[in-house]
Amino acid sequence: MTENLPYQTQSLCPQCLKRIDARHTAEGEAIYLEKTCPDHGDFKSRIWQGRQLYDRWVRPKIPIEQRFTMTQIEDGCPFDCGLCPDHRQHTCTAVLDITGRCNLNCRFCFADAGALPGADPDLATLTSLMEKVIAVSPDCNLQLSGGEPSLRKDLPQIVARAKEIGFRFVQLNTNGVMLGEDPGFTTRLAEAGLASLFLQFDGVTDAVYDTLRGRPLFEIKQAAIQTCADSGIGVVLVPTLVPGINVHEIGRIIEFGLAHAPAVRGVHFQPVSYFGRHGAAPEDSNRITIPEVLDALEKQTHGKICVNDFKPSACEHALCSFTGKFLRKPDGTLSRLTLLDTACCTPVRAEQGSRRAKEAVVRHWQTPNKPGTNPSGTTCKCQEDGLDRFLRQAEQGMFTVSGMAFQDVWNLDLERLKGCCIHGVAPDGRLIPFCAYNLTSASGKGLYRHHG
Repeated sequence: MTENLPYQTQSLCPQCLKRIDARHTAEGEAIYLEKTCPDHGDFKSRIWQGRQLYDRWVRPKIPIEQRFTMTQIEDGCPFDCGLCPDHRQHTCTAVLDITGRCNLNCRFCFADAGALPGADPDLATLTSLMEKVIAVSPDCNLQLSGGEPSLRKDLPQIVARAKEIGFRFVQLNTNGVMLGEDPGFTTRLAEAGLASLFLQFDGVTDAVYDTLRGRPLFEIKQAAIQTCADSGIGVVLVPTLVPGINVHEIGRIIEFGLAHAPAVRGVHFQPVSYFGRHGAAPEDSNRITIPEVLDALEKQTHGKICVNDFKPSACEHALCSFTGKFLRKPDGTLSRLTLLDTACCTPVRAEQGSRRAKEAVVRHWQTPNKPGTNPSGTTCKCQEDGLDRFLRQAEQGMFTVSGMAFQDVWNLDLERLKGCCIHGVAPDGRLIPFCAYNLTSASGKGLYRHHG
């Protein structure tokens, strides 16, 4: 056991966003975050389902030693983000919004895209922001987001500029509609240096998309994946998991991804969070926790993937995510490649975790060498030795299954927030932990993005 319960932490009041004390408590197999605001009363959210897994999943983290700061501590976490000197992890991925416009009106949206889009920042402004990011975090990965970033006709120029500035890995966060409709656009993105597509992919039936995205989209998603396969852009399928809507399709999403590998590099699940655009305040039945996702993976893949194939990331806080790496064998079975930690109480160095996370994204989420091309860059099989052949087959067969449980105002834990490695780029260039940047109160007011 690594964390005695009740465990004391801090959070925010969902009504007034005041910082208040909070605690993790256990009731049977469920772990809750409980907190009390002196003005607005008690709040309680289920954050984990499975006490045994919780006890071996949580582990201490040694904060980074060498850090950059863009803001000073005045009001304390989470009100001084920039990053402030109290933040404990580097930027692994910088998320840069390049438009507020969108071509869908989704039921759930971190950015509440399309509500008040405003004018798109021009290329000069985006260049300045990217230069600010790379100056303080030169080895981070870049994700272009929005809104729907593919609505910008100059997106290939933005990708090319990011590569010129020095980002080694550039990824596009997209619903895929524009790419599915225009293969030539995808080709131009690949030529500009786009490495990976973070593709909204909630299921394999149009019923799911009708409910979550407002229109049937499965066919256009498949077209987007094909254009990426043809252009050499790696695809990561990103389902937002909503109980009662698409949790039953978890196994079928995995099977779809495997059937479309190696173009599809993996699946990255996101249990639904309630910030940005969402319905009423969530009940516990409206949430799915990491252990429940892992349990569904095992059951719905009929044991092809197992709960014990996964581990927490060594980068962000352990309760934020899970990761598993697999090798697809010729007979269709999967072999686990994830090195599992046997000492759950051994402290993890955040610095080391950050480095590994960034390298893993670059290595696993972009398209590997095409069949017939060995790691040396030659295509003649007579020049391919045994090691080349093994590496090529491993690259082609690699498949990742991971997930990230973002926090909303009801289940926000500031200890988790301080270890965040995914940072939104604010309009002034500050780097703000993703959950803080998108956080909204029960009435829709936000700390950073949503101020209404």
